Amino acid sequence: MAIEVYVALGANLANPTQQLDSAVEALSTLATDGSVRVSSYYCSKPMGDVIQPDYVNAVAGFVTTLSPIKLLDALQAIEQQQGRVRIQRWGPRTLDLDLLLYGQQQINETRLIVPHYGMKQRSFVLVPLAEIAPTLTLPCGASLESLISVTMYDELQKLIE
Repeated sequence: MAIEVYVALGANLANPTQQLDSAVEALSTLATDGSVRVSSYYCSKPMGDVIQPDYVNAVAGFVTTLSPIKLLDALQAIEQQQGRVRIQRWGPRTLDLDLLLYGQQQINETRLIVPHYGMKQRSFVLVPLAEIAPTLTLPCGASLESLISVTMYDELQKLIE
């Protein structure tokens, strides 16, 4: 069964823009033909207290036939292929791929929580997501538009459209 999914992309090491470009290519192999949509790329400040470079972020939406866990496994494989090493929470990384939404499903498993637990508070997720899915309603019933504050746009710098 085909389902629409949204994935957040982020990188701040090893040429982040190129990392996102490569990730988008890899995501296209998980999608049904021609269904990948990608937001503009945005520059954002890192979360947490770890001193590190700014991030480049985007959101991709596509239709896939993969189950949630198989999709998670595929996303983690892409991260590893691009040099992701999990050393420090909220630390620098070559690539971070987070499954934000899997249709309208709510998933709470050991390895996977969807909708992504922090997406409602993160400008670097909401703003790019709204760019490719402006009328989206989350599984909780909240419209995407209602979650975005004016200040969220000020927290980001658009890099590439």
